[in-house]
Amino acid sequence: MPPDLSETLSQSIRAWSGVECPNEAAKLGLNDFPGLLKEFEALRGTMVFEDEPSSFEAALLAEKEPAK
Repeated sequence: MPPDLSETLSQSIRAWSGVECPNEAAKLGLNDFPGLLKEFEALRGTMVFEDEPSSFEAALLAEKEPAK
C-alpha cells in the first residue's frame, strides 16, 4: 500500500474515533485494508436475502453448540 494511503487511513481513524495507532503492528495492519476491500467487493451481489438469517434469534440458534 502506498505510504500516503496508510497515512490517510490513520488520519481518518483519528478524525472519526480519536484513536491513534498504538504501535508499529497497528500501522502495518493498515496494509491489509486494500486487499480486504477487494475481497468484499468480489462478494458483492453473491448473497441474496434468503442466505442470511431472518432474525438475530435464528442466527443464534444456527450457531448454537450441541448439548453435551
